[in-house]
Amino acid sequence: MDVADVMTPRSSVVTVELPGTRDDALEYLQERAFSSVPVVKQEDGRERYRGIVTRNALIETPDEDQLALLMEETPTVRPTESVEALARLMTAEEEYRVPVVDDEFDGIVTVTDVVRAVAHGDVATDAAVESVSVDEINTVYAATPLPVAERELYYADVPYAVVLDDAGEMAGVLTEVDVLAVAEIVEGEAITGQSMADQDDAWMWQGVKDTGSRYMPTRNVSIPDDPVREYMTADVVTVSPRKSVREAAQLLIANEIEQLPVVGGGDLVGIVRDADLLGALLQDD
Repeated sequence: MDVADVMTPRSSVVTVELPGTRDDALEYLQERAFSSVPVVKQEDGRERYRGIVTRNALIETPDEDQLALLMEETPTVRPTESVEALARLMTAEEEYRVPVVDDEFDGIVTVTDVVRAVAHGDVATDAAVESVSVDEINTVYAATPLPVAERELYYADVPYAVVLDDAGEMAGVLTEVDVLAVAEIVEGEAITGQSMADQDDAWMWQGVKDTGSRYMPTRNVSIPDDPVREYMTADVVTVSPRKSVREAAQLLIANEIEQLPVVGGGDLVGIVRDADLLGALLQDD
C-alpha cells in the first residue's frame, strides 16, 4: 500500500496561506482539534508547500503574529512511497503529520491515516498492544491549575497527561487539544524599557534625563487558572495489553483520540499512543 492510498488529498485539506497571521491558524486548530496546519503559498500559478504551524508554536511564541515566523520546516513524502517507508520516516523524524509533495502540494498524510489503515485491516500486523506500549506514563494531579499543567506537558514533551486523583488513581486524561480549546489570545501593552537618571548617577548628563517608557503592543495566550479536573476527559477509554494493535487502532479511530491508557488486572500499566502503533509496522516490515 502506498502513501497515495491512505493520505488526505489536497481537496480535503484546510491550509493557511502566506502572508497570514496566527489568528488564521489558531481558529483552524481550535475548530478542528488538529495538532498543526500546513502553510502554502501561490507561486507561478502553482501552490507550493512552505511549512507547518503547530499548536505548540502558537502557545510557545505568543508575541509572534506572522505565519512566516511561526511555521516550521518538516520532511515531506511522495505519494508513491510505501506506508512502511512512511512509518520509518515518521518514527525516525518524530513527525506524525507529513506533507505529501510531488512538485505541488498534494495533501497530508498523518499518523491517524496510518492508524485508520491498520484499523480497517488495509495494513496487516499481528502485533499485540504490549509489544508497542510504553510503561513511562506522564501524569498530572487533578487539582493542578491548567496553566501549570500546560507547562508540564511542554517540559515532558508529550501531548497528554493521565490525571490522578487524591488517591493516586486515574481520574481522566488531559491533552494539548483540551488546553488549546480554551486558550485565548489577549491584547496588551508591554514596557520595553525605562530609565530615570538621578543626580548622583555616573552616567547622568546635564541634569536629570528621563528617557521615558516605550510601549509596544503584545499578544499573549491566556489559559484559565481553573484546575485540570475542569478540562480533562473523565470517561477514559482504555485497552488491555493483550489486545491486538488492530483493536487498539479501532478504539483510537472510533473515539477520535490519540492515546489509550493500558490497563491490566485493574491497574494502569502503560500507555499506547497512535504513533506507537507505527512500531508494529516496522516489526513486520
